[in-house]
Amino acid sequence: MSERKTAGAFDIRNVIGALLALYGVILLLTAAFHSGAPKGTHNSDNWWGGAVLLVVGVVFMAWARLRPIVVKERPSSPER
Repeated sequence: MSERKTAGAFDIRNVIGALLALYGVILLLTAAFHSGAPKGTHNSDNWWGGAVLLVVGVVFMAWARLRPIVVKERPSSPER
């Protein structure tokens, strides 16, 4: 009986999801702490962009967690 081996952290969906989520958090923090906009104006591009990137990143990581890639084991080669 063989144990299933998955790609785990090396699954490209985890890498892409983590990067997208990180960029989303950076945009959200930029929107929250940016004080250079004139009073009375309202720019929500960073809010929307950050929120969308964060959600897509979480979806990628959930996809990798729920449907992992199963890695086939190579047959062991005979000793020489």
